[in-house]
Amino acid sequence: MDDPPEKKIVFAEHQEKHLKASERYIPVKFKYADAYWEGWVPIEYRRSGLNIKTDEEVLAYLNHVYQMMSPENIPAWRERQKQYWQTNAAKATTTKAFFEVLAENNQFTWKCVECRLPANPNWARRIQDLKDRGYTLATDTKRYCHLCKANKTHVMLLPLPRGEEVAKYETISPKLRKRIIRLFESVDVFEGSKKSHCLPDHKFPEIRWDGNVHSENPDYMPEDEIRQKFQLLSNQRNLQKREVCRNCFQTGRRGSVIGLPIFYDGGPLWDEKFPKRGLEAEQGCVGCPWYDMARWRSFVNGLYAAHIESHLHKTES
Repeated sequence: MDDPPEKKIVFAEHQEKHLKASERYIPVKFKYADAYWEGWVPIEYRRSGLNIKTDEEVLAYLNHVYQMMSPENIPAWRERQKQYWQTNAAKATTTKAFFEVLAENNQFTWKCVECRLPANPNWARRIQDLKDRGYTLATDTKRYCHLCKANKTHVMLLPLPRGEEVAKYETISPKLRKRIIRLFESVDVFEGSKKSHCLPDHKFPEIRWDGNVHSENPDYMPEDEIRQKFQLLSNQRNLQKREVCRNCFQTGRRGSVIGLPIFYDGGPLWDEKFPKRGLEAEQGCVGCPWYDMARWRSFVNGLYAAHIESHLHKTES
């Protein structure tokens, strides 16, 4: 790809990826009259639906980002963020502390999560919260930290207009959590047996959510809605499902259980007639064992019963 006129934007031919978050970046250097900025600009960012593929689209988008990140626009951007945190997110003090460090002195540079961010055992959740609030961040999982003397995960905030709060986590109150666990009788749907530490799992994976998916979960949610929306999994299986769904989102290959290529609806590949994200994407998940493990097990048991019955009929004849 050719550089833009006057080489105000210099960018690499290669792309960087953050596979776990399904993000792709272009390393760039923006040159302004009296300043420059060097970092990674996302060209695939699932929370905003950004997914730029062609060279022409990349070039046009980088020119757009270049203008928005101009030093002359930063004061107005900071003022808008000040208003946001005071008016819309006054109670999010923990996450705000992370924002302030990432935007410190208007130096939007790489920050090591080990030594530069506020001390917090769940820093990844705070970064995710910033993304959910519409902020654009880049993540490098193997950048050398001169203070830590080792490769560490680094994050960088880009001073771009804040998008809508997308893909927010749905909160489940302790009361509703107890109701869900009691309704499913503490049975881990993967194991098919009772477990003492099961967690309510959203059947529709969060990696495919957008801003229209989020809904309230009232304590009085009807039992039919609970059965439609949730299942119980152990924390280990919940993490396993996240990886399966992330791989499906990135590759289009649906998940399986113990290697069995069996789906109660559809086949091993994501049906392209459904969008990758949003409310309609849930229909593309139907049929995958991880989406509804109880229904999948019932389907497999039905196949097995039909096979046994067919075998018995052949034996009798």
